[in-house]
Amino acid sequence: HWLLIGLLSVSAGEHLRVCPQGNTCCTVEMEDKFGQQSKHDFETSVDETSHNLRSTFVSRHKRFDEFFLELLENTERSLNEMFVKTYGKPYMQNSEVFENLFAELKRYYTGGNVNLEEMLNDFWSRLLERMFTLLNSQYVISEDYLECISKYTDELKPFGDVPRKLKAQVTRTFIAARTFVQGLSVGREVAQRVAKVSSTVSCIRALTRLMYCPFCQGMPSVKPCKNYCLNVMKGCLANQADLDPEWNQYIDAMLLVAQRLEGPFNIESVMEPIDVKISEAIMNMQDNSAQVSYRVFQGCGQPKPAGMSRSARGVSDVFTTRFKPYSPEERPTTAAGTSLDRLVADIKEKLKTSKKFWSSLPDMLCDGDKVTLGNSTDEDCWNGHSKGRYFPEVQKDGLTNQVSNPEVEVDITRPDTNIRQQIMALRVMTNKLKNAYNGNDIYFQDSGNPPSSGCTHQFVTHLDKLSTLKWAERSDEALTAARERRGERDQAQGGECHVTIQSS
Repeated sequence: HWLLIGLLSVSAGEHLRVCPQGNTCCTVEMEDKFGQQSKHDFETSVDETSHNLRSTFVSRHKRFDEFFLELLENTERSLNEMFVKTYGKPYMQNSEVFENLFAELKRYYTGGNVNLEEMLNDFWSRLLERMFTLLNSQYVISEDYLECISKYTDELKPFGDVPRKLKAQVTRTFIAARTFVQGLSVGREVAQRVAKVSSTVSCIRALTRLMYCPFCQGMPSVKPCKNYCLNVMKGCLANQADLDPEWNQYIDAMLLVAQRLEGPFNIESVMEPIDVKISEAIMNMQDNSAQVSYRVFQGCGQPKPAGMSRSARGVSDVFTTRFKPYSPEERPTTAAGTSLDRLVADIKEKLKTSKKFWSSLPDMLCDGDKVTLGNSTDEDCWNGHSKGRYFPEVQKDGLTNQVSNPEVEVDITRPDTNIRQQIMALRVMTNKLKNAYNGNDIYFQDSGNPPSSGCTHQFVTHLDKLSTLKWAERSDEALTAARERRGERDQAQGGECHVTIQSS
């Protein structure tokens, strides 16, 4: 309504501060309102244009996280059901060993400070102690004796080559999966923060001149020239464009890890048969129980007989049934309703389309009939002063290239702090992804702090749930003390998500 009122009177326009002076329909108040509207329109346009990018990272992060956690839960449930059926009471009496294995795997994936290699070594040591006790129940196996046995684990190799192979597979796949889901989380957070633009005074003036000054000149139907629009947007989004090099490297690193997840680091191919592999290890232990016991007796001494109060024989016959895995059609599926290959292929496709997004943002904002001149000739567009051709060249991308921007006064000596933080966040994440591609976990090579899992509600809830799981008691005092120290570190770090996108 204030525009229509202004159209009723034409003045010389010397009072205008932004739009061209001369005969005009606008008042100072109208020009101020145009400035407010320009700021709102610009910020809304950036938000809407980046919506698909942001929603892609949100939805794919959720799907991958949901898929992975349910895969772990299905694997644990499958192992428990089949071991109960196959091994019965001996398994149920020692099931916490396996429960702790999966609890620690989940804790690692959700960002806990877990050393995978140490944790898996610990699992096999504990399983050896339980198996040795069961297979030699005619003896009294004391806590000190169990401690002695654990020293011979590597030398005895009671479970054959299964622990070595499984450790290599589990370590590299979990490193890749955890880093990948955290990469999706970082991409989501960076996109959300960068899309929240804060317009400078110079930018608002340029946007007002671009979008609303034609109204003041009595030309409401004339649209801005394309190159004119590009110069305004490149000036207003100069800092966002500077994110693009790091963003592109981050996307490339995500695609590399995705290739690993499709191939040798495929978590489905590792986790689904894990029950079969552990059963194979148990059978190896039983087949070689006499030799293992003999060598333990040589190293640790002959244990005392149990006497008449306990069984006078071993219980090796308890493990006579060999484990049989699910057939493929019996295997449970995840709620995500897809395989890892299809899920990763979908994410890869979306990641590829997000490359060069931030440097392309000015083109996207200036594209289309709603903003700039459509199919008309160059002489029919608004050039910032009148209806006619726009002669200045389009500026290159980035902050330093705006030093001579004819439309927006940009201080190239003052980079946007928020954008610099996101650049650093992407740089850190890219380094982690490159290490994960090679199967390396750098979380235990730098500060020692556990990485973020994105701080989603699901992650926080899952961490809270995991905190209630108890470790089974161990006789090894040194290892118990080490776990206690590790637990103190976890507690000191807050037991919550630490957002990885803060600059260091």
